[in-house]
Amino acid sequence: MRKTLMVLCIILNLTPNIHYVSSSSKEEAAKAKLPPCRACKIFIESFKKGIEKTKKGKFEGGDTAWEEEKLGSYATSEIRLIEIQESVCSDVVEGKDQCYALHEQYDSEIEEWWFHKQGDEPDLFKYFCIKTVEHCCPDLHYGTNCTPCPGYPDNVCSNNGKCKGSGTRKGSGQCSCDPGYTGETCNACAETYYEAYKDEKKLLCSKCHTSCEGPCSKAGPAGCEKCKPGWVMSKEKGCTDINECATAQSPCKLNQFCVNNDGSYKCLDCDRSCAGCTGDGPDMCTQCASGYVLVDNMCTDAEQESRKQHVFLTRYMTYLGLCVATCIIFNKNTILAAIIGIAVAIYISVSEYVLNSPPIPKTDDLAEQLLHSQ
Repeated sequence: MRKTLMVLCIILNLTPNIHYVSSSSKEEAAKAKLPPCRACKIFIESFKKGIEKTKKGKFEGGDTAWEEEKLGSYATSEIRLIEIQESVCSDVVEGKDQCYALHEQYDSEIEEWWFHKQGDEPDLFKYFCIKTVEHCCPDLHYGTNCTPCPGYPDNVCSNNGKCKGSGTRKGSGQCSCDPGYTGETCNACAETYYEAYKDEKKLLCSKCHTSCEGPCSKAGPAGCEKCKPGWVMSKEKGCTDINECATAQSPCKLNQFCVNNDGSYKCLDCDRSCAGCTGDGPDMCTQCASGYVLVDNMCTDAEQESRKQHVFLTRYMTYLGLCVATCIIFNKNTILAAIIGIAVAIYISVSEYVLNSPPIPKTDDLAEQLLHSQ
């Protein structure tokens, strides 16, 4: 039993993209107070789902044809309405309490539409939310009297913004412009944008080049009226990047090197083997740090280099000793000396091959290399 519980805990903790909503969160969402129009839309959407679920329904039990002849069509029957009303708002999460309140308050209005208005008013949202309870307005209308938005119907906010309060009984109807546009009806370009295209019906604004300080007249750095810090104005090319790293005195600290980028620069730390550098890596040092020496134009650890030299000298002294011993034996026994000489030659060859071959990576290193290569 304990193992089963442990497995379940692991699954719950490790399974991605699964969200568990607490009962308190559900209660908070159910009690959330939504704007009147949104609450009305949610109520009507839930009611429409009930209509869709019961679309293929019929009278239960007995002769359906006889029942429809006597009781009327199931599609507009009181039985179907009751079935819909029983489940309405049950699928709502946010604003559920408000949905139930609307259902209870306007039950008779819904019944009036169901039995008498469906034929003339097939759009339940329009009939209920806009005309009856007056919580919403038609699209692109706003305010108490459902006033048309500026530019209605085809050019609302010059098609470059949104009308505040559109579709609701609230809002000012003012245009909230998309990025890059300004003006009461969003019919002009913002300060850091320029007119890329314009005709009687359409205005297209594009962002100025990153080097521009304020307004511009066209695309690219040549369109700038003024340059940002880090750029300089050129007659031919407009705003041109200043290479701060090309100055005689580097803007970076002693043990850093400069990397130029558009309009600015970065200071990066030198390799730890360097005491000053012109770039990244031990081969870019202008001077080696304490404990490092210059070998083949690269700053190398002094202690490691000393150890390497010692090993190098010891190795070749060993080879020399073996060769001398072979020569001494050669004077006494030619055959034995030949055998030992061949053995010494093989030993030296194998030793040099092993010493000069790159080390075999460990299992962990191999796994890390494979991971980075994917």
